Amino acid sequence: MSDPLLAMWDVRKSFGASRALDGVSLSLAAGEVHALVGENGAGKSTLMKVLSGAHRPDSGSMTLAGERYAPRGPREALARGVAMIYQELAVAPHLTVEANVMLGQERTVAGLVRLGEHRRVVREALGVLDHPDIQPDAVAGRLSVGAQQLVEVARALVSNARVLVLDEPTSSLTERDSRRLFEVIDRLRARGLAIVYISHFLEEVRRVAQRYTVLRDGRSVASGLLEGTPLATIITQMVGRDLADLFPRVPHEPGETILEIKGLAQRAVLRRADLTVRRGEILGIAGLVGAGRTEFLRAIFGLDPVRAGEVRVRPLPSARATPRDRIDQGLGFLSEDRKMEGLALARSIEDNLTYSALGAYARWGWLNLARRRAAATRWMERLRVKATGPRQKVGNLSGGNQQKVALARLLHQQADVLLLDEPTRGVDVGSKAEIYRLIGELAAQGKAVVMVSSYLPELFGLCDRLAVMTRGVLSEARPVGEWTEDAVMHVATGG
Repeated sequence: MSDPLLAMWDVRKSFGASRALDGVSLSLAAGEVHALVGENGAGKSTLMKVLSGAHRPDSGSMTLAGERYAPRGPREALARGVAMIYQELAVAPHLTVEANVMLGQERTVAGLVRLGEHRRVVREALGVLDHPDIQPDAVAGRLSVGAQQLVEVARALVSNARVLVLDEPTSSLTERDSRRLFEVIDRLRARGLAIVYISHFLEEVRRVAQRYTVLRDGRSVASGLLEGTPLATIITQMVGRDLADLFPRVPHEPGETILEIKGLAQRAVLRRADLTVRRGEILGIAGLVGAGRTEFLRAIFGLDPVRAGEVRVRPLPSARATPRDRIDQGLGFLSEDRKMEGLALARSIEDNLTYSALGAYARWGWLNLARRRAAATRWMERLRVKATGPRQKVGNLSGGNQQKVALARLLHQQADVLLLDEPTRGVDVGSKAEIYRLIGELAAQGKAVVMVSSYLPELFGLCDRLAVMTRGVLSEARPVGEWTEDAVMHVATGG
C-alpha cells in the first residue's frame, strides 16, 4: 500500500537461541481488517507483542501514521493509539463496566476523578458498540464472555485507539456473541479503525477481513486479498505442504453398531440427538460454537444430567450411567479443555495416563509402580510423546504432547468408543498430523471414534460420516462425500 496507517518492516526477535521472528513485514490501512494467520509457534503472538510494546524487537522498524513507532511498553503503545485485546480477557470482574473501561486512563483534576466525564465518555464508547444491554453501572463479572470482550473494546475506544488487535476473539464465544462481535468489527472498520484479526478459524477470517498475511516459522510467507483466495490455498501456505499430506488416510472399514443414541436431551443446550455409531468408523460432529456439540458428548459420557432419551452401548442394556460406568462400558472422553479438566497439569505423565484404569497395577490395595511405569513408557513410545520420561510433569510438555498423553489415557483404559471434543485444539501442525494418523489407526483396529471439531477441513479430511448440530438439534449423519462446506454451514446456521 502506498500510504499505510501501520507498517512493520523486517522485524526480528529472538529468545536465547530460539528465533521467534525472522524478518517479518506487515502493513495495515485505516478502515481495514487484516487477518494474521499461521500455526502455533509461527510467531503471531510475538509479532503482536512487539506491536503492543510488550516486547522490544532486536531489529527492524515500525511506523504509525507516517511517524516512527517504537513503544517502550504497552502504556506508551496505548497512548500512541495501539490497543490489544488478548484471548484471556483482562476484565476486573468485581468492578462496574464504567470502572473497567476507565481503568488506567482515569480523567482527574487535582487528584480527583471526574466522574461526570467518565460517565460521558463511557456512554459514548458503548454507543458506538450499539449494545444497550451493556450498561455502565453493570458489574462486569455478571456479563457474558462476549459482553466482557466488548467492554475491552470500549476501553480501546476511550483511549482513542487507531489500531486494534484481536487475538482469537471468538475462541470462547457462543454463536450469538460471535455474530455480535462481527457486527461491532464492521462498525469500527467503518469509523476508520485498522484491525489486526488473529484466528485459527479461517471461515470467520473470510467473514470479517479483507486481506491476510501468513506467518510460518517466524517469517511472513504469503499475503493477499481474501476474496477469491481458496481456503485450501491459505492452509497450504500455513503448513508449507499440500493439504492432502496434512490428513493421512489409514484404510479402515466400518463394522457392527456399537453405540446407539435415541432422543437424547440435556437440561441446558442439547434438545434432541439421534445417532448410531459403528465399530471402525470415524464420525464427525460439526456446528457453530454454542450449538450443543460439547454438551452432546458430555451427556453421552454421563458428565451432564440427561433430561430425556437413552444411550445404549452394545451389547449392554440401556441405562443412565455415571462416567465411571461409561469407562467400564468401554467409553472414553477427551475434553476440549485439557488444561482445566482434561489433565492434571501438576501430576506426572504416568499419573495422567493411568488414573482412569489403575486396577491392572493394584493388589491388596497397593500399586505396583514399576509395572505402571513400564506400561506408561510403552504408551509414550507408541504415541511418540516427547518428554524426559514418564515422571515428567504434564504441565511442562508442549500442547501437542499434552494432547497425546490425554489420548493415551483413553487407549490405556481400553476404550472401544472414543468421544473426542476438539482433539487438535491448540496443537501445532506436526502434532496434528500425528493425531490424525492415530485416529485413523484406531478406526482400523475396530474402535469407534466420535469427534467434535470447529475446523471443517479436519472433518472432511478425516471422517467417514458427518452430522451437524444446530441450536441443540443434531442432523442426520450422512457420508462425508454427500456434504460440502457450504452445506454444513447452511445447516449449522439453521438453514
